[in-house]
Amino acid sequence: MEAVARLKSCPMSARKMRLVVNNIRGKNVGEALNILRFTKNEAAQWLEKILLSAIANWEYKMDG
Repeated sequence: MEAVARLKSCPMSARKMRLVVNNIRGKNVGEALNILRFTKNEAAQWLEKILLSAIANWEYKMDG
């Protein structure tokens, strides 16, 4: 099952975000969160928030 979260009006270029996303693509959730927490990049902070939101959305979908 998939979880979806979208980020709107982010003041960052897609290219900068894509560099960080490519590092976590295909990883499990715990590993991806650890990578984002220890990456010193503003994009990693935004992506960590999105990933946590997707996890919360998935948990809500599973409960209901």
